Amino acid sequence: MPTSVPAPGQLPQLPVTFRPTRTRIVLLSLGAALLAVLTVMALTLGTLNNGDRATFIGTGLLFFGVLATLSRPKVVAAEDGVTVVNLATSRRLAWAQIVRVNLRAGDAWVHLDLADGTSLPAMGIQPGIAKEKAVADARALRALVEAHGTGTSTT
Repeated sequence: MPTSVPAPGQLPQLPVTFRPTRTRIVLLSLGAALLAVLTVMALTLGTLNNGDRATFIGTGLLFFGVLATLSRPKVVAAEDGVTVVNLATSRRLAWAQIVRVNLRAGDAWVHLDLADGTSLPAMGIQPGIAKEKAVADARALRALVEAHGTGTSTT
């Protein structure tokens, strides 16, 4: 689902998904290319036995799996709250649980300050390849938190 950047004073339409699209494209493309190259090598090299072929293809699948996992992060904002999907975890938050949305200079991704005093990284908004998009997404999430919850934020 495409991310919409709100005009001043306008909120994005819910549900909205924030994710590092360019990073995801690069990671999945690289994973698919590695898998394809290793599979072609396994099938075309005549000197390999079946075990070696399986090792080549298994290595390609392993690389693809790791890169697919790295492309997993996203933040989904819906009417009833926010779902933060990071590399190995997923957490559902009610709007009222989010106190502040932070994306400061030098941060690798957005951090959500929560009502219980903890902070949750939201890796789905990261300024790595597309800084302007990450800042716009952080501002959109901040506006949603302010409209639906009790939060404040710093960007």
